[in-house]
Amino acid sequence: MATSSILTNVVIKDSKKAEVLANALEASSRDPKRKPSAPTIPVLTDVNAVRRFFAQKGQK
Repeated sequence: MATSSILTNVVIKDSKKAEVLANALEASSRDPKRKPSAPTIPVLTDVNAVRRFFAQKGQK
């Protein structure tokens, strides 16, 4: 299962290494390098909106 790899206990006995890990995690959360490749996709919940969407797809 995918979550088992991120739910692992990490034991760090050296305080300097623990500080380095904490700083790296904090920096990663502030400035992620990955940018979305596309804008978010709107969710269509209205039946007529879904029909219009598929009608446009067929016209192209």
